[in-house]
Amino acid sequence: MESNQRFYLRRAAEERTAALRSVTPQAREWHSKLALDFARRANECGAIVATA
Repeated sequence: MESNQRFYLRRAAEERTAALRSVTPQAREWHSKLALDFARRANECGAIVATA
């Protein structure tokens, strides 16, 4: 079973990728927001998160 920390790290990476591939500015903004939210949650679980 996947830990919460690992799940949040994976989802943050997936959302960053989705933001980069987004066609519209609205989609890019939404995926970026989700990526930050998941990175924050991973950080709260004790992960060291690199954001770029």
